[in-house]
Amino acid sequence: MFLKKVSLILATALLAFSLTGCGGGDKKEEKKAPAAEKPIKIGVTAGPHAEIMDNVKKLAEKQGLKIEVVEFNDFVTPNVALNQGELFANSMQHAPYLAATLKKEPSFKLKECFKTVIFPMAVYSTKVKKGEAIPDGATVAIPNDPSNGGRALLMLDNAGLIKVKDKTNSVTALTDVVENKHNFKFQELDAAGIPRSIKDVTIACINVNYALPAGLNPLKDAIIVEGADNPYVNIFVTTEKNVNDP
Repeated sequence: MFLKKVSLILATALLAFSLTGCGGGDKKEEKKAPAAEKPIKIGVTAGPHAEIMDNVKKLAEKQGLKIEVVEFNDFVTPNVALNQGELFANSMQHAPYLAATLKKEPSFKLKECFKTVIFPMAVYSTKVKKGEAIPDGATVAIPNDPSNGGRALLMLDNAGLIKVKDKTNSVTALTDVVENKHNFKFQELDAAGIPRSIKDVTIACINVNYALPAGLNPLKDAIIVEGADNPYVNIFVTTEKNVNDP
């Protein structure tokens, strides 16, 4: 099975964790698959997702699988392209983002296959250094989509900067902020564009796949880094039609 082979390749490359099979099926020994006439198209976003899939592509070739990596510059288009049949699968989002997409677009027939890797969101600033207090009245850039905006707010809550109504709500919104004692002024921006706006705000909450291409390293440059115990592990997604791909 193509999906099973990809999950095994991800595991072998030490680039994915806690993989689970997609669509069930038996566990008989698989024969090496012949090379496909046309490459399987997998959508990714620029940055670490693209780098991971480029490595998977090389390993897949040794297993007789041809993969074409299709790179996108935003989170929205890969799911649209997948639903329209332009891709076989994508690897660029976490489960809360997929859930929010399916809620917004109920006609989309997309399904999680297996978990891949978790990338931490972090807070960056050109005005506040690591260890310094974030000033009252600071402007705070967060992603404008429900899942990643909620992720940013939960990160700020865990850092003790704000309080939200329900810490278990992965799509927490600004209306769910119940305490903002520092009088932060939030700006909801497109996630991909936040690195370009970092100089225009006091602090910016940035997904790592957009931070790294902008030269921002969460281990070196971030003033706050998201904890590992969160639900935002990334996933490999395909269509309901492809989920039991033989």
